[in-house]
Amino acid sequence: MKSLLTLPVILLLTSAAYAQDHSGSEAEELAKKLANPVANLISLPIQTNTDFGAGINNGSRMVINVQPVIPFSVSKNLNLITRWIVPVTTQHNYTGPSTQQTGIGDAVISGFLSPKNSKLTWGAGPVFVVPIATNQFLGAKKWAVGPTLVALSQKNGWTYGGLVNHLVSIAGDKNRSAVNATFLNPFLTYNWKSGAGITANFEYTRDWENDINVLLFVPTASAVTKFGSQTVSFGIGPRIHLSPDNKPDFGIRAGISLIFPK
Repeated sequence: MKSLLTLPVILLLTSAAYAQDHSGSEAEELAKKLANPVANLISLPIQTNTDFGAGINNGSRMVINVQPVIPFSVSKNLNLITRWIVPVTTQHNYTGPSTQQTGIGDAVISGFLSPKNSKLTWGAGPVFVVPIATNQFLGAKKWAVGPTLVALSQKNGWTYGGLVNHLVSIAGDKNRSAVNATFLNPFLTYNWKSGAGITANFEYTRDWENDINVLLFVPTASAVTKFGSQTVSFGIGPRIHLSPDNKPDFGIRAGISLIFPK
């Protein structure tokens, strides 16, 4: 726990060193774009979410989300921001005692049409679930589709806004439960001029089909730096489960983003 408390200080120092060796405005601008889900920036975030002590079998799970973000210019005034999430999961004692599953989960693909110039930054479009899971316990075996929307504002180092989507299954295995779920993700980020930042992130999922609510609070500290010629951002923080039932005892999120500035 003590080492976790010192990590934000390390990240601040790392970003400060990067800003000193490079343009401070460059680090600040990159951090600002990374806090914006519909920024015109190519990146490859790799995010690890690990939980311990879940359920009656004291299960553990690690999910590595590979999340490429690729923007396209579709007109003079409009961008299309594509965001992919492909999870790679390893879990123990989640489906029963002495059980283990490892494999790829279902992919989630979002496309946000976003104005290039707007006082309020926003994007809207479709979101899809593609059933590519390699294990029956790691996916829904359903094709699903729905709308997604993100809106945010950035001023004086602050970024605040939220993302929402709703997914409904349209095809797939008839023997599996239908998909009918809403996801809400309000967020608040502050970035220093060095590129270091802190984020308060809430994630709420409502599974209407199975009457399940999952609520998480994930505060993170992040930094921008370079490994050789590659610009990267990395961050870490606890996953605090606020749902009343069957919540893990402890969780942690850590991630790194490869950034490809234009």
